Amino acid sequence: MLLAAGLGTRLRPYTDSMPKALVPVAGRPLLHHVIARLKKAGFQRIVVNIHHFGQQIIDDLAANHYFGLDIRISDERDLLLDTGGALKHAAPLFDPEYPVFIHNVDILSNLDISAFCARYQQSPDIAAALVVSPRRSSRQLLFDPTTQHLIGWQNTQSGELRGPIAQRVSPSASLSAQQATPLAFAGIHMISPQLFPLMQSWPEKFSIITFYLDICANRSLLGFVPPAFRLMDAGKAETLAEADAFAQSLMQEA
Repeated sequence: MLLAAGLGTRLRPYTDSMPKALVPVAGRPLLHHVIARLKKAGFQRIVVNIHHFGQQIIDDLAANHYFGLDIRISDERDLLLDTGGALKHAAPLFDPEYPVFIHNVDILSNLDISAFCARYQQSPDIAAALVVSPRRSSRQLLFDPTTQHLIGWQNTQSGELRGPIAQRVSPSASLSAQQATPLAFAGIHMISPQLFPLMQSWPEKFSIITFYLDICANRSLLGFVPPAFRLMDAGKAETLAEADAFAQSLMQEA
């Protein structure tokens, strides 16, 4: 699933007239960059959710003959559903026998998608695998240092803790390396189809991270730090020039 429905407020003024998925980086829309990488990794079906200027995405996909893939639209133009709600809404478009690989449209990286998927899709006991890295972020996911299982979330500015670890650590205490490994989420993850029934009791609109934190005490959600990982958040207007250079370097490596 390609998450492309966001309002793109960080990309204004570009997104005053187009969806962030169609903002050009290194000569082509963000949407095209990610689809090209997914196609190269062997994906045949892609679900794209739409909201802001959604018709432009539909028209762009049609104009490009859907890149020779089975591309399906999950329409959120009536209500933007957030990341978790988007997955719940799109569930009928997925094959229920297979895990779902999820990628934010404004994320560019050198992740070996094929290797990541091969590593986790054959492990039925893993409910989700999240691509993470030790980069600076005001919001960090927290993982067990030994097992790499998700155990919480922290706002590094306020010190707020969420998830199972919040019940073990005093609000005024600092986390130690023995208690948790803080890592930043890359906006790339894979979920098992076993999670979709658990979403049915959730509201129409919710965050997938909130959902993960709610279930991680009883389900296996793993953090994965790719080797030699490089990532660029291309969803900010002030860093588009940097994103151009980054995207060009990825294309040269491909």
